[in-house]
Amino acid sequence: MSELIVDIQRVVAGADIPGDEQLQSWAAMAWRQDYDSEVTLRLVDSDESAELNTEYRHKSGPTNVLSFPFEAPAGITVPLAGDLVICVPVVEREAREQDKALHAHWAHMVIHGMLHLQGYDHLNDADADVMETLEIQLLAGLGFGNPYATEDMEQDS
Repeated sequence: MSELIVDIQRVVAGADIPGDEQLQSWAAMAWRQDYDSEVTLRLVDSDESAELNTEYRHKSGPTNVLSFPFEAPAGITVPLAGDLVICVPVVEREAREQDKALHAHWAHMVIHGMLHLQGYDHLNDADADVMETLEIQLLAGLGFGNPYATEDMEQDS
Protein backbone atom coordinates (compact mmCIF):
# COMPACT_ATOMS: atom_id res chain seq x y z
CA MET A 1 0.00 0.00 0.00
CA SER A 2 1.30 3.42 -0.90
CA GLU A 3 1.83 6.18 1.62
CA LEU A 4 0.69 9.77 1.36
CA ILE A 5 2.35 12.46 3.43
CA VAL A 6 0.06 15.42 4.06
CA ASP A 7 1.59 18.77 5.02
CA ILE A 8 -1.17 20.88 6.57
CA GLN A 9 -0.94 24.66 6.56
CA ARG A 10 -3.57 26.46 8.64
CA VAL A 11 -3.98 30.11 7.70
CA VAL A 12 -7.43 30.12 9.34
CA ALA A 13 -8.22 28.80 12.80
CA GLY A 14 -11.58 27.65 14.06
CA ALA A 15 -13.24 25.17 16.36
CA ASP A 16 -15.21 23.52 13.55
CA ILE A 17 -12.21 22.79 11.32
CA PRO A 18 -11.25 19.09 11.34
CA GLY A 19 -8.01 18.15 13.07
CA ASP A 20 -4.81 17.22 11.26
CA GLU A 21 -5.30 13.47 11.75
CA GLN A 22 -8.78 13.63 10.22
CA LEU A 23 -7.65 15.70 7.25
CA GLN A 24 -4.69 13.35 6.68
CA SER A 25 -6.95 10.31 6.88
CA TRP A 26 -9.40 11.65 4.29
CA ALA A 27 -6.59 12.65 1.92
CA ALA A 28 -4.90 9.25 2.25
CA MET A 29 -8.19 7.45 1.65
CA ALA A 30 -8.60 9.30 -1.65
CA TRP A 31 -5.03 8.58 -2.78
CA ARG A 32 -5.60 5.99 -5.55
CA GLN A 33 -2.01 5.67 -6.81
CA ASP A 34 0.37 2.76 -6.23
CA TYR A 35 3.31 4.98 -5.30
CA ASP A 36 4.17 7.14 -2.29
CA SER A 37 3.59 10.86 -2.58
CA GLU A 38 3.15 14.10 -0.71
CA VAL A 39 0.49 16.79 -0.79
CA THR A 40 0.18 20.19 0.84
CA LEU A 41 -3.27 20.96 2.22
CA ARG A 42 -3.70 24.68 2.92
CA LEU A 43 -6.73 25.99 4.82
CA VAL A 44 -7.33 29.61 3.85
CA ASP A 45 -9.66 32.57 4.22
CA SER A 46 -11.90 34.02 1.52
CA ASP A 47 -9.38 36.65 0.41
CA GLU A 48 -6.61 34.14 -0.35
CA SER A 49 -9.05 31.78 -2.08
CA ALA A 50 -10.45 34.60 -4.22
CA GLU A 51 -6.97 35.78 -5.17
CA LEU A 52 -5.88 32.28 -6.23
CA ASN A 53 -9.18 31.63 -8.02
CA THR A 54 -8.76 34.84 -10.02
CA GLU A 55 -5.09 34.25 -10.81
CA TYR A 56 -5.28 30.58 -11.80
CA ARG A 57 -8.89 29.99 -12.91
CA HIS A 58 -9.80 33.52 -14.05
CA LYS A 59 -12.95 33.37 -11.92
CA SER A 60 -13.90 35.98 -9.36
CA GLY A 61 -14.57 35.28 -5.70
CA PRO A 62 -13.54 32.51 -3.35
CA THR A 63 -14.27 28.85 -4.06
CA ASN A 64 -14.46 25.74 -1.90
CA VAL A 65 -11.37 23.85 -3.08
CA LEU A 66 -8.60 24.55 -5.55
CA SER A 67 -6.30 21.79 -6.76
CA PHE A 68 -2.83 22.41 -8.11
CA PRO A 69 -1.26 19.19 -9.42
CA PHE A 70 2.55 19.21 -9.31
CA GLU A 71 4.12 19.26 -12.75
CA ALA A 72 7.76 18.26 -12.49
CA PRO A 73 10.26 19.79 -14.90
CA ALA A 74 11.75 17.38 -17.44
CA GLY A 75 14.24 15.02 -15.85
CA ILE A 76 13.10 15.75 -12.30
CA THR A 77 11.32 13.05 -10.33
CA VAL A 78 10.00 13.92 -6.92
CA PRO A 79 7.03 12.33 -5.19
CA LEU A 80 4.77 15.38 -5.02
CA ALA A 81 1.07 15.14 -5.86
CA GLY A 82 0.53 18.88 -5.56
CA ASP A 83 -1.34 21.37 -3.42
CA LEU A 84 -4.93 21.62 -2.23
CA VAL A 85 -6.28 24.96 -1.06
CA ILE A 86 -9.55 24.77 0.87
CA CYS A 87 -11.45 27.92 1.77
CA VAL A 88 -12.77 27.51 5.31
CA PRO A 89 -15.56 30.14 5.13
CA VAL A 90 -16.86 28.77 1.82
CA VAL A 91 -16.95 25.18 3.10
CA GLU A 92 -18.80 26.32 6.24
CA ARG A 93 -21.26 28.45 4.24
CA GLU A 94 -21.95 25.67 1.71
CA ALA A 95 -22.63 23.14 4.44
CA ARG A 96 -25.19 25.52 6.00
CA GLU A 97 -26.82 26.49 2.70
CA GLN A 98 -26.99 22.89 1.45
CA ASP A 99 -28.13 21.58 4.84
CA LYS A 100 -25.17 19.18 5.07
CA ALA A 101 -23.28 18.03 8.13
CA LEU A 102 -20.14 20.16 8.27
CA HIS A 103 -17.88 17.17 8.97
CA ALA A 104 -19.27 15.32 5.92
CA HIS A 105 -18.80 18.37 3.69
CA TRP A 106 -15.19 18.73 4.85
CA ALA A 107 -14.54 15.07 4.00
CA HIS A 108 -16.11 15.60 0.59
CA MET A 109 -13.98 18.66 -0.19
CA VAL A 110 -10.74 16.89 0.78
CA ILE A 111 -11.64 13.79 -1.26
CA HIS A 112 -12.84 15.91 -4.20
CA GLY A 113 -9.62 17.90 -4.25
CA MET A 114 -7.44 14.80 -3.92
CA LEU A 115 -9.15 13.20 -6.89
CA HIS A 116 -8.50 16.35 -8.95
CA LEU A 117 -4.80 16.07 -8.09
CA GLN A 118 -4.85 12.60 -9.60
CA GLY A 119 -6.41 13.69 -12.87
CA TYR A 120 -10.10 13.12 -12.18
CA ASP A 121 -12.35 15.89 -13.40
CA HIS A 122 -15.95 16.86 -14.05
CA LEU A 123 -15.67 18.95 -17.20
CA ASN A 124 -18.03 16.69 -19.13
CA ASP A 125 -20.83 14.35 -18.08
CA ALA A 126 -18.89 11.10 -18.54
CA ASP A 127 -15.91 12.30 -16.49
CA ALA A 128 -18.23 13.77 -13.86
CA ASP A 129 -20.03 10.43 -13.53
CA VAL A 130 -16.74 8.61 -12.92
CA MET A 131 -15.48 11.17 -10.41
CA GLU A 132 -18.77 11.52 -8.54
CA THR A 133 -19.24 7.75 -8.32
CA LEU A 134 -15.80 7.40 -6.75
CA GLU A 135 -16.51 10.26 -4.34
CA ILE A 136 -19.81 8.67 -3.30
CA GLN A 137 -18.09 5.30 -2.72
CA LEU A 138 -15.27 6.82 -0.66
CA LEU A 139 -17.66 8.91 1.43
CA ALA A 140 -19.93 5.89 1.98
CA GLY A 141 -16.86 4.06 3.34
CA LEU A 142 -16.65 6.82 5.94
CA GLY A 143 -20.34 6.51 6.78
CA PHE A 144 -21.37 9.66 4.91
CA GLY A 145 -24.25 9.89 2.46
CA ASN A 146 -24.21 10.86 -1.18
CA PRO A 147 -23.12 14.53 -1.34
CA TYR A 148 -24.89 14.96 -4.68
CA ALA A 149 -28.26 13.57 -3.61
CA THR A 150 -29.76 16.96 -2.74
CA GLU A 151 -27.33 19.10 -4.64
CA ASP A 152 -28.40 20.64 -7.91
CA MET A 153 -25.29 22.69 -8.45
CA GLU A 154 -21.89 21.65 -9.70
CA GLN A 155 -18.95 21.61 -7.28
CA ASP A 156 -16.68 24.63 -7.70
CA SER A 157 -13.23 23.21 -8.21
